[in-house]
Amino acid sequence: MSRTKRLRGAVYDFLHERGEANTSEIFEHVNNRFRWGATMNQLGNVLARDSRFTKSGFDNSQVPGGFRVRVCVWSLSEGAAA
Repeated sequence: MSRTKRLRGAVYDFLHERGEANTSEIFEHVNNRFRWGATMNQLGNVLARDSRFTKSGFDNSQVPGGFRVRVCVWSLSEGAAA
């Protein structure tokens, strides 16, 4: 997991200050904060496999053009927030 150490740390800090955020918001934050950024696949794997993060629900929204988008909402797990 050493390849994604900075990415995991950035996501942890972001969720620690925000409480919860959806995948798109986290992706935008990471890519605006770092020059090297991350792909959506990298971010999804980090969020799903790191025990500090937990999926707290889904966000259903609609984008221009009538398409519905469903993204996951993430927060820190109970043990990680303490």
